[in-house]
Amino acid sequence: MTSTEMRTEAEDSGPSGYAAARLRLLQEGAQSGPPRRAALAELTDEWLTSLFSAGAKDSEGAERLPQKGGGGRREGLRGVSLVAVGGYGRGELSPRSDLDLLLLHDGGDSGAVAALADRIWYPIWDLGLALDHSVRTPGEARKTAGEDLKVQLGLLDARHIAGDLGLTAGLRTAVLADWRNQAPKRLPELQELCAERAERQGELQYLLEPDLKEARGGLRDATALRAVAASWLADAPREGLADARRRLLDVRDALHLTTGRATDRLALQEQDQVAAELGLLDADTLLRQVYEAARVVSYASDVTWREVGRVLKSRAVRPRLRAMLGGGAKPAVERSPLAEGVVEMDGEVVLARAARPERDPVLPLRAAAAAAQAGLPLSLHAVRRMAAVARPLPTPWPAEAREQLVTLLGSGRPTIEVWEALEAEGLITRLLPDWERVRCRPQRNAVHIWTVDRHLIETAVRASELTRRVGRPDLLLVASLLHDIGKGWPGDHSVAGEIIARDVAARIGFDRADVAVLATLVRHHLLLIDTATRRDLEDPATVRSVAEAVGSQGTLELLHALTEADALATGPAAWSSWRGSLVADLVKRVAAVLAGDAPEEPEAAAPTAEQERLAIEAFRTGGPVLALRAQTEPPTEDEPSGDPEPLGVELLIAVPDQPGVLPAVAGVLAMHRLTVRTAELRALDLPDGVEGSVLLLNWRVAAEYGSLPQAARLRADLVRALDGSLDIAARLAERDAAYPRRRGTIAPPPRVTVASAASRHATVIEVRAHDAPGLLHRIGRALEDAGVRVRSMHVSTLGANAVDAFYVTGPKGAPLPGQEAAVVVRALEETLRG
Repeated sequence: MTSTEMRTEAEDSGPSGYAAARLRLLQEGAQSGPPRRAALAELTDEWLTSLFSAGAKDSEGAERLPQKGGGGRREGLRGVSLVAVGGYGRGELSPRSDLDLLLLHDGGDSGAVAALADRIWYPIWDLGLALDHSVRTPGEARKTAGEDLKVQLGLLDARHIAGDLGLTAGLRTAVLADWRNQAPKRLPELQELCAERAERQGELQYLLEPDLKEARGGLRDATALRAVAASWLADAPREGLADARRRLLDVRDALHLTTGRATDRLALQEQDQVAAELGLLDADTLLRQVYEAARVVSYASDVTWREVGRVLKSRAVRPRLRAMLGGGAKPAVERSPLAEGVVEMDGEVVLARAARPERDPVLPLRAAAAAAQAGLPLSLHAVRRMAAVARPLPTPWPAEAREQLVTLLGSGRPTIEVWEALEAEGLITRLLPDWERVRCRPQRNAVHIWTVDRHLIETAVRASELTRRVGRPDLLLVASLLHDIGKGWPGDHSVAGEIIARDVAARIGFDRADVAVLATLVRHHLLLIDTATRRDLEDPATVRSVAEAVGSQGTLELLHALTEADALATGPAAWSSWRGSLVADLVKRVAAVLAGDAPEEPEAAAPTAEQERLAIEAFRTGGPVLALRAQTEPPTEDEPSGDPEPLGVELLIAVPDQPGVLPAVAGVLAMHRLTVRTAELRALDLPDGVEGSVLLLNWRVAAEYGSLPQAARLRADLVRALDGSLDIAARLAERDAAYPRRRGTIAPPPRVTVASAASRHATVIEVRAHDAPGLLHRIGRALEDAGVRVRSMHVSTLGANAVDAFYVTGPKGAPLPGQEAAVVVRALEETLRG
């Protein structure tokens, strides 16, 4: 039976005819999705039009006026119309949807209007259909909309069904005008309503039993985006949004048909039936499609509400600025640099005018890391531009790309929003192809509250709070990202994950030793928690087996932090103080098995010819001598003819041994906005017959943005810093006051410890802190103020984490007594916390 035949049957046979035609339509297997929803709306329009016409004829004294409604000409009351609102107004009727109807009248014969309403409402109720109805004049409708936001949202989709078309058109025009005029006040109210609903219902993209309509990223949010667009203040990103909304509606249709109820909650016991109704493989495939659609809606909502906030803020500020500027001059938009090719503008991270994403494959990661560190969103335009033209990274990745990934992962809670922005445009799977198998993958485990991919990011966020506990925070963060990567493959996910982790780690650019550690962490990420809660820790064999699997103290330290981060990111039921104490006890026992003599201070390599030349020149002139040399990686197999990848610049400095060298050099580099990646300092004895020594500093640095300063300028500033004519602390304070750095992340507090028995010749002070401009200068100044001498140092920056070791002695060259070392540690911690 065609849809025309169904409509004819509905008109000829009244309610029973409509019910039969409706049932046939819903049982037609060939028709589903948008065509079925539109056909059901059209069929319902025809039936309601016939009810309206019959009611109008029966109303005594009603003046008849030919009107066009539905599919043909019908008689209706002058000054009365039947209007569909809400989802029905949009022509989107699911099998068990409510009929949202408004009987609109001009305030004339109230008795006739009431009688007409009864002739329409009662047949609907008799069929058992849900009805949300009202009878109002245009003035009453507008007044109610002004008082009730939900009513106003429904009226934005008002659609004429029958009766006085002019009356309906007038209301639509007035409602839209009211909405646009009141948008600066109503849109914040709508945003708050969406936020409250999200707080109650959760996020659709992660729930095992989601509410397709009310949860964040569901159909209510999609409707809210339509309302924002209707205000003309902002518009949602359109790519993929209509398809996501259609997918959610299709799932709701199937849910209604399989349950026979007007429900929007996709319960576990109904997911297999719904999947079968939609022709999908299984319930997991169904959930993944739902999650993907919800992510599109959620991301579009985030972008749209940011744009609304920016527009409203601009409207509020503009009159005051015009008054201050004394006319119509437009104030310049401030652009604050964040990293090479990346700036902050109007509360978002955008690309600098000089940025060339088509020539800079690291730019997406650099922009993402800068955004997460600053706690700012990535501009939609910037992400799309990078996704469209950015070159793929070579294999293995250059060092900067790896460092930027680690910085992004270690930025805490802001990492999530930035990661989602990259994922929305396909950049994550381009960087990490294995991510596709875990993206939007549900976890059918009551303990887990996230999908696999979100759990991995949550684990990295949790791990960022534990970076002070480990010597290699970069390995901890990357292991957090990869520990469940095997869940996209059949079999034991830890075994599959080890294989994937090896491949990913090598592609990212870690060396063989680091690849082996990451593979071990992924393979055994459940080892500590399983052993601690299920085995007898008093049994030496149990502890020995864990020690054999872990292999080293450093790996054990990382595995302990990963275990805690993984459990905290799983859900509240996965971690407790009791579980934590069991794991800590196991770690202590395993550490005792692995313990041996602590490594001695590493032997310094013999100086190169260039280092000796610089040292002799520094001794001869009595001042600092330096050399800059670019460090590069050779072209990769993927790009054998490409240019070498820049690693940064190697800065060699030789200066006669004297107090204040470390803070002076570090301060000058901070003044010139040079980021220290690695640094070593050691005393170099001069050739036989020459008394004295020279401090040799070998550092790898990179410009935060812009070009590197000239060596002559660095040397001139270093000379002034050493002779006291350049107040570095004051210069850094002035710059920070003029251009404060945007800090969006709350980093874990710095941790300063003494590595006991690490060296017989010096006291080893380890500093783990968040990397920031001037950090090394502050550390050096604090050590100088404490009256200790830095014999050597080994500094590394791993993403946004500084992990530094200082071999210090007292004035006479001996290690510090325990009490003095503790005083130095406390003073250094206070300096860094301040």
